[in-house]
Amino acid sequence: MVQFRSRSSAAGPRRILAASALLASFALPAVVQAATPGNALVMAWNIDAISTFDPAQIGEVVTSELLQNTCDSLASFDPKDEKNVIPGLAESWQVAEDGQQITFRLRDNLVFPSGSKATAQDLAWSMHRVVKLGFGNAASLTEYGFTKENVEQMITAPDDRTLVMKLDKPYPTGLILQAIAANRVATVLDRKTIMANEVNGDLGNKYLATRTECVGPYRLRQWNAGETVVLEANEKYWGSAPKLRRVIVRHVAEAGTQRLLLEKGDVDIARDLTPEDMAAIEKTQGLALSRTLKPQLVYWGFNNANPVFANEKVRLAMRYLIDYEGLGKTIMAYNGVPRASFAQLGAFGALDEKEGQPFKLDLDRAKQLLTEAGYPDGFETTMIFGTLPYAPPIAQHIQANAAKVGVRIKLEQMANAQLFARHRGREFQTAMLAWQTGVPDAHGNASRLIANPDNRPEAKLTQYPSWRHAFQSEAANKLAEAALLERNEDKRVEMYHQLQKDMMQSGPSAIMFQSVMLAGLRGNVRNWTWHGFQAYYDLVSKE
Repeated sequence: MVQFRSRSSAAGPRRILAASALLASFALPAVVQAATPGNALVMAWNIDAISTFDPAQIGEVVTSELLQNTCDSLASFDPKDEKNVIPGLAESWQVAEDGQQITFRLRDNLVFPSGSKATAQDLAWSMHRVVKLGFGNAASLTEYGFTKENVEQMITAPDDRTLVMKLDKPYPTGLILQAIAANRVATVLDRKTIMANEVNGDLGNKYLATRTECVGPYRLRQWNAGETVVLEANEKYWGSAPKLRRVIVRHVAEAGTQRLLLEKGDVDIARDLTPEDMAAIEKTQGLALSRTLKPQLVYWGFNNANPVFANEKVRLAMRYLIDYEGLGKTIMAYNGVPRASFAQLGAFGALDEKEGQPFKLDLDRAKQLLTEAGYPDGFETTMIFGTLPYAPPIAQHIQANAAKVGVRIKLEQMANAQLFARHRGREFQTAMLAWQTGVPDAHGNASRLIANPDNRPEAKLTQYPSWRHAFQSEAANKLAEAALLERNEDKRVEMYHQLQKDMMQSGPSAIMFQSVMLAGLRGNVRNWTWHGFQAYYDLVSKE
């Protein structure tokens, strides 16, 4: 057996993370004390995409970050190296020699906010629940062989502190730890409380829409849709207590307003800023920018159910309407780096910067491809996009270039929640969105942006952008599956390289940028700790 054990089970990952917080600290200049409460972290953020706090259902970046700070998972991403995982709810784990079973040993001091002890049986039920409900997050388990029929036999709890996870295939252990153990699907829920509030067999889905009933450093105290989210420190938490008692997230849609609130000291952190705002913050005494590369791709997706976009030459032509370098130096100067590959920089199996972005603005090439596809005079279409600050100027940029080759694009901006609903329902022709993977491995995006196990409309695989785009390639599915199970790492890398090159030519989306996470910070904020897969609110303090 291969065994992993934390060096200090009593301290837990939160204390381990405290030392690494220095990696994300900034030499911030001294400022006048902000107007926010001394025991609370106040953030300005566009949070209109929040629709639920049920770990089985959420998919938005905002809600995912909030949930990570309210619901611990079996394991946690190591802030020193986001490719590694460290103990979370589990203090240790053992891997069978054949790689098809992982046995987790849970901590003995896990307590729900209700006061009930959290057990391995609760955790097993919570993971079964994800699969049985069948919402989008079920894919994090079903793609590794768990089904409604077998999940109760494959994930078991022989005693209060032992969780056994059996696998149908010898998947890479590191990937399973990243994709499942450190994922929201491996959070432990208060079964007793939730089932007491079950409605019509929904396993507490309606109840969890506005609540968190799990084990974590904070708990959700209040959510007013489109206004505020308030997190409050969990007094029964097993690990070190958060430095600040509350986290208050104010919904502020306008980037300029966020910057103004930050400058005035009405918020401690601003999360959605334009390049102009960020440039100004860098020059403002008492403010600073925190940045980190994010495993999120900004893309222009095409509905392949539309006969026009079912033609791969049309999709390829669209890629040549984008000035990646120009946008990267202007609109996306702070928000992202040019990237055309589905595998994000830093991921296992990803192409390097040059090979992963071979495109440039080339209207002649776009016109040639459109002519070969049977559209010499272009066509009419629409593009829907949301409220991210960079979305409108990129959409207008594409619209202007498209017009030069006869493609007439009608632009339609909408709230993010509406955008996501339209996209998940295949109710669009083209759409500009961002997709974030949960693992630092090429499989993470290959399994969502490219592979599509069931393209039927009634399948409703809404957590698969490939399904949303009505894209299915038998060859791509086979290559993605082969790469996943390849035990030789060098061969596995080669397979992912080939898949990336293939999909840059024929894939369902024009991937444009990999996002950079930035936050404007007040000078009295200390230890804002984050990386591409997690932000650690409980380590933040204020002077």
